[in-house]
Amino acid sequence: MLSEVLGSVPGMSTTYSVASSLDGFVAAPGDDLDWLLQFGFEPFQEHYDRFFAGVGAIVMGSTTYEWLLAHDDTWAYPDLPTWVFTTRELPVPDGAEVHFVSGSVADHQSVLERAAGERDVWVVGGGLLAAQYQQAGLLDELRVTVMPIALGAGAPLLPVAAPTPVFELVGTTPFVGGAVELHYRSAPAAGDTDPHSVGQDARTDA
Repeated sequence: MLSEVLGSVPGMSTTYSVASSLDGFVAAPGDDLDWLLQFGFEPFQEHYDRFFAGVGAIVMGSTTYEWLLAHDDTWAYPDLPTWVFTTRELPVPDGAEVHFVSGSVADHQSVLERAAGERDVWVVGGGLLAAQYQQAGLLDELRVTVMPIALGAGAPLLPVAAPTPVFELVGTTPFVGGAVELHYRSAPAAGDTDPHSVGQDARTDA
């Protein structure tokens, strides 16, 4: 894993786990997720629980954070420290350990890894933030659950600024209803620099 190659905490991964439409969008225009919620959660519950049990810290962009605040009565991750990339002051729900940060994702990675311990860092979204992690060489794994629907427009899955190295497919998981999780592992490109020296700011509207 990249975390091992780059001197991060042994045994842990930084993973972007997300649902996507067939045409590569994680949200419909206006950050609408009704297209996804129509599938329900029961077919995915057991698989999600196994994944979530291995998560020690969470990171997300401000749009993802604000969507969760607007659509959940209680904070979804009360037992996990969460980092939110934003330049604005945002509310913190009761029972949440939320840290607001800005700037380069590399500047904060060591803190997230220490908080996660030997468990994983989950990049919840959105795609803009995940792309910053990938471009900084900090994204170890991608778990993309492809839903059997196309949207035509919306928020892209991984809007990188340049072609990536080829990802290694390490597993697939089909679900009742037609969805399939594609589990990929990243590989560093030849000549990559130390990601902790990357100074590109993470976009805060992810």
